[in-house]
This record gives sequence, C-alpha cells and structure tokens, in this order.
Amino acid sequence: MLAAALAASCTLLLAAGYALGRLTARRGGADGRDLGTPVERATFHTLHTASLAAPPLRAGLTEDTARKAARRLRTLLGTEALALTDRTAVLGWDGPGRAHHAEQVMEGVAEVLESGRGRSVRAACDDPGCPLRWAVIAPLTADDGVLGALVAYGSRESAVLARAATELARWVSVQLELAELDRSRTRLMEAEIRALRAQISPHFVYNSLAAIASFVRTDPERARELLLEFADFTRYSFRRHGEFAQLADELRAVEQYLALAGARFGDRLQVTLQVAPEVLPVSLPFLCLQPLVENAVKHGLEDSRTTCRITIAARDAGAEAVVTIEDDGVGMDPGDLRAVLAGERPRSSGIGLPNVDERLRQVYGDDYGLVAETGVGAGMKLTVRLPKYHAGVHPGAPRDTGPCA
Repeated sequence: MLAAALAASCTLLLAAGYALGRLTARRGGADGRDLGTPVERATFHTLHTASLAAPPLRAGLTEDTARKAARRLRTLLGTEALALTDRTAVLGWDGPGRAHHAEQVMEGVAEVLESGRGRSVRAACDDPGCPLRWAVIAPLTADDGVLGALVAYGSRESAVLARAATELARWVSVQLELAELDRSRTRLMEAEIRALRAQISPHFVYNSLAAIASFVRTDPERARELLLEFADFTRYSFRRHGEFAQLADELRAVEQYLALAGARFGDRLQVTLQVAPEVLPVSLPFLCLQPLVENAVKHGLEDSRTTCRITIAARDAGAEAVVTIEDDGVGMDPGDLRAVLAGERPRSSGIGLPNVDERLRQVYGDDYGLVAETGVGAGMKLTVRLPKYHAGVHPGAPRDTGPCA
C-alpha cells in the first residue's frame, strides 16, 4: 500500500511538472539562459517545491507543521487558498479568506471524515470581493482511518483542481504515514534501550556493588575509585538525551564496565584495547558496545575457571569504522548462536546480542548487522561495522523522551 502510494505521488508530481511546463511553453517562458526546456524547468520547480513541503509533514500533522506545509502545497496547486485540517479544526491555512471560511469548511470536512471520500462544494461567502468560490475537500488517510483533510479553494468549479487536490492529498498522506513509521521506529529503539537498562539494573549493579564492598576495609582508595567508575557508568547508561553516541563515549563506558568487572574477577580478566584515534568521533547506536563486552566477560569467565583474554579493537576502514570484540572463552555452537540472534532461543546472558543486532539493522540496514564467529571451545569474535556518516545518526538525535528504566 505504501509503495503504491509513493508511486502515485511520484506520478502526480511529474505530471504536475509536465503540465506546468506545457503552460510555460505556451506562454513563452524561455528566458534566454540555458536552463533546459520549459518542461524540464517546470518539473524541477515542482519537485523542489514538494521537497520543501515534505520535511514539516514528516514531523506529523500539527498546527506548526501544517502551517509550514500549507504554503508549499498551495504553490504546487496554484490555488487561491489551501488549508490542512485534522479531525476537529483547521491547522494550517495559506491565502486569503480564513476569517470567513475556516469555520464553514469544517462542516464539509466532517462529511469527508465520515465517508472517507473527497467532495467538491460551493464556498458560501457574503463578501463579494472574496475570490474563494469553490472548495475541493480531499481526505488525508492512514491505515487506521481518516486523519483530516486537504482543502483547496478556487475561484470556480474545476475538474482539474479536483483531481490535482485529490492526488496531492494522497501524497500528503504518504508523508504522514512515513512520519508515523519514524515515530514507531523511535519508540521501538527507546523500548530496546530500556530493555537493556533493565538488564543492567539487577545483574550488573549487584555484582559491582558486591565487588566494591570487598575493598572497603582492605583497600579504601580503590573502593572509592571503583565507586566513581560505577557512578559514571550508571549515569551514562541511564542518560535521557539521545539514542546515538560517539564511539569515544561508548568505549569510555566499556572501560568503566571492565574496571568494575576487573574488581570482581581480578587477574583472571586480561583486556587489550586497540583504538585508532580517527574513529573516535564516529556515531553509533547508544549502549551498543557494552552488551557485547558483557557477553565476552560472561562467557569467558563466568562459564569457565580459567583466565580470559578479551581484545577490543576499533580500526579505520575508509568509509567505515570496524569494531571487534574477541574473547578466548568457551564459545558456543554456531547454530545455537544463529537461533539466539534470530530470537528463536533465549540465552542465559539475556537480550544483549539480539538487541544490538536488531538496532544496528534498523539504523543502517541489514548489511550492517552483528557478525559473530564462534565455535564450541573456540571463543567468540563479534564484529560491528559502522558507516562514518549516515543520515540522522549523530549524538543527541532524536531525543529519548521515555522513562529512564
């Protein structure tokens, strides 16, 4: 349904550009400069105007976004006035006549909301100088019903305006549907981060405080340092200001985690950190590396009585940064690991690996999922590839407005 709507939207915009180009050609619109044919110039103008109208709509249907989008949408149609409404009121209006048409139009919108079908109506107005004599009301739809309406005003009844307004309303509906998909994605990301935080709370906090307590009498200075590491780590893990972070911050959180794990396991935990400085500013999903390191610690030490060596490396790979976390622990059967990542089988370590894998795929696409190499008794190597630049991926965006835990 969404793909069909997108295709219809593209057809609408290109057709509008073609029609406008024909009109320009008939009027002798060439200005002597080599800017392409009138059709090409009109098509560019139409697509450019649509690109300016799309960003506000991608933020959802509100008074602010409707006001910003209405001006661009009116330009696309070339109408005397244009309004966007939700189910109860006019949200945005561009052009003359709002003072004596806004209330009347909602009566027509109410019928469109009920039927889901567009309609053309005479715009009753007592002002003889008002240019708004006819209105086309087209529904803005979503999967769960009619969200509101696009109302295009003209000076006379026009079948062309009715068709164009209907097609434009479909395009607006697609933008609003994409906005809802963006919000759903954000809510899912926030839920997954909260799930990781819930995992950290009972499991890691208890073990860390128990390890710190063991140094209170024997080594008070170390206990103080570990408490500071614990405070910084938990502050970072339960932060509220975004779903992305810089690699430098994630690695710092990993160092704090390992300092606390080292207090618990002592010399049994041996860590090597190899980081190329040029990849430190790269952004990635928040709280993405710590669960992978926790996996290495758990299955390198908690499931074994021997020493565990963990190597964490972050290297520059051209357009990407590549992070690897490798341990020489007990490993696992590759088939079992595939089942864990696919969500078909729970793992004693919790939700860490599938959570990170899913978030990487959501942000970057399926080509950037978690890569795992393992075997029974052969340890495990986890690899994360991160594009250095990816649209919308930067620290602090979008905001995490959910509860901390």
